[in-house]
Amino acid sequence: MGKTLDDFNNYRLKMNEKILNSNDKTIKRIFNADTNAYLQGALDVKTKELMGLLASLVLRCDDCVRYHLIKCYENQVGTDELFETFGIANLVGGTICIPHTRRAVEFWEELISENNKN
Repeated sequence: MGKTLDDFNNYRLKMNEKILNSNDKTIKRIFNADTNAYLQGALDVKTKELMGLLASLVLRCDDCVRYHLIKCYENQVGTDELFETFGIANLVGGTICIPHTRRAVEFWEELISENNKN
């Protein structure tokens, strides 16, 4: 994987381990609820990940955007579906989302590029 993607994944794993090792019941329950919310249910996982991506763009959380982009890629989201989601996020969140959309497109291109090498 590319440096940016590796750095993101390694940092996330390292810090999640530290956070979960704290044994704080509230944090563990929040992490558990987050994990379970994105499982298959009435909505499929792909739709849920697109919704997570949209909310992350509107809330302007680049780490969350990257996480959901990885999950979207894993769930075979197409670039056209992704750009429709970006459009709705920018409509809902306003033009303040544009810089986050730029970084999202850059990260998406890295995901595609790195996975096409393998």
